[in-house]
Amino acid sequence: MGQTILITGANGGLGIALAHTFLQADPGNRVWLGVHRRRDQAEKLIEDYSGRCWIVPLDVTDASQWQRAMELLAELEQIPDVLINNAGFHKDGLLAMMPTDDWHDVIRTNLDAVYLGCRAVIRPMMGQRYGRIINIASLSALLAPKGQTNYAAAKAGVVALTQSLAKETARSGITVNALCPGYVDTEALADLTPEARQALLAQIPMRRLGKPEEVAAAALFLASPDAAYITGSVLKIDGGIF
Repeated sequence: MGQTILITGANGGLGIALAHTFLQADPGNRVWLGVHRRRDQAEKLIEDYSGRCWIVPLDVTDASQWQRAMELLAELEQIPDVLINNAGFHKDGLLAMMPTDDWHDVIRTNLDAVYLGCRAVIRPMMGQRYGRIINIASLSALLAPKGQTNYAAAKAGVVALTQSLAKETARSGITVNALCPGYVDTEALADLTPEARQALLAQIPMRRLGKPEEVAAAALFLASPDAAYITGSVLKIDGGIF
């Protein structure tokens, strides 16, 4: 039978890995890729999985676009069984010199968007008495580094939102969990110099970066029937950083 999965931020390295993992796991799975601007990787994925994977235009910070996306899926009788709130970005800088727009942009994209996404799917999921919400937070939510006051605050908010919403939906067949990836080998780290990369690896007990597929594997498990008793959990995926 499979599931219908909606993934936001689906044109980046982690979003594509999430989509690949769900599409490969079950031939019945149907994946909707929420994308806003860039579509190149998403369009390639659609070619590879024709008839099982589609793009839905979605600016995750815009409530009206969430409404339109949900209306489209409802018309096609594809209410999401799984929502993965993956969209996000950071604008790092010391708070004393941080432009106000950098603060609000990061909060809006990383935290407000999760609220909008959860709100959009929660009633349809309650109607079908089933749902899996997986929020991609960050290790920065738990071990906030300097220079990321905006990002760390937003991702910590995602963790708190996850735990609160999990209690609200626990009796409705809906689970809500958060993943906190550490340093994962995606485009976000592509511009590191060799020296910066070595310094980064020195902070990780496993001495390597995480793979997007390793984060996706955790999401796949949390979306499965085997994880039906797991809700409000926050899972670090960081190679042993404490």
